[in-house]
Amino acid sequence: MQKEQAIVLHGEGVRTHDVKSAIHDFNAQRQMNPELGKAVGHLVLSWSSFDKDKLSQKIMVERAAEYMAKMKIQNTQYLIVEHRDTNQPHIHILYNRVDNAGKSISDRFQKRINQKVCKEMTMKHGYYMGKGKTLVNRARLKGIDKARYELAGQIKMASRSAVNWKQLEGALSSKGIGIIYKYKSGTNQMQGISFEKDGTVLKGSKVDRSMSFPALDRTLRENFQHQMAVRRRMLDQGILPPAQEKMLTHRYGLPHCREENLLKDLMDPVTQHDTINPNLRRKQKRKKSRGLHL
Repeated sequence: MQKEQAIVLHGEGVRTHDVKSAIHDFNAQRQMNPELGKAVGHLVLSWSSFDKDKLSQKIMVERAAEYMAKMKIQNTQYLIVEHRDTNQPHIHILYNRVDNAGKSISDRFQKRINQKVCKEMTMKHGYYMGKGKTLVNRARLKGIDKARYELAGQIKMASRSAVNWKQLEGALSSKGIGIIYKYKSGTNQMQGISFEKDGTVLKGSKVDRSMSFPALDRTLRENFQHQMAVRRRMLDQGILPPAQEKMLTHRYGLPHCREENLLKDLMDPVTQHDTINPNLRRKQKRKKSRGLHL
């Protein structure tokens, strides 16, 4: 409420003419359930800058009410405050987790439910749905979201030129990123990969769908096939000496993965790889002992 250009759009069960009164009203209701620790919830609804013409203060209040109903935040005090400090229209919702009957409003699984609700409302009202990560304001990201976007950018760049897993590992290692291969318990069946940087471990699919093991393996295969086609053209034109024709398969570099016949590698479908480097296995165990799950 005290931020520059802040506008109080609506208050339910809370006086809005000054901050002190609002705090008093929240605290008064909180006393009905004094054992609840974090009694005031804070949420932000943000739209794309492309949606500015579709919004008014009245519509933002209506969307906030719709959002809270879907999130099961009902029968309680709340404030809706608009901020105009960014290019994206956005409002802050402060609500009392002690409802009007003195019962606690759960905040469990809030992040997961929020993603579902926001997607539903975006599609329902025809708001702009971002594609990819190009318009994300990365300077405002924090914590795990910041790490995820940084990893996505660096992995994407490294995978553009790599033709096998060893090359990809080397390119990522120079950026301080490690790859952890995950195998099905008790078997040699590859299940996926995770990436580690600065103590943070994220599954490839959680970084981005294009960073899962099958997706990256497909990218490396395509890079490999493209480079082989270029080399073959160079051989046909006499530019490349025959002695340089040999090239490692796109799968080279996976722990204990044998190099296969070049033609067979080009024709066979992508396979799941079988063994794990002992050093990486020990690394996984250390991470698990710290409570990090892959």
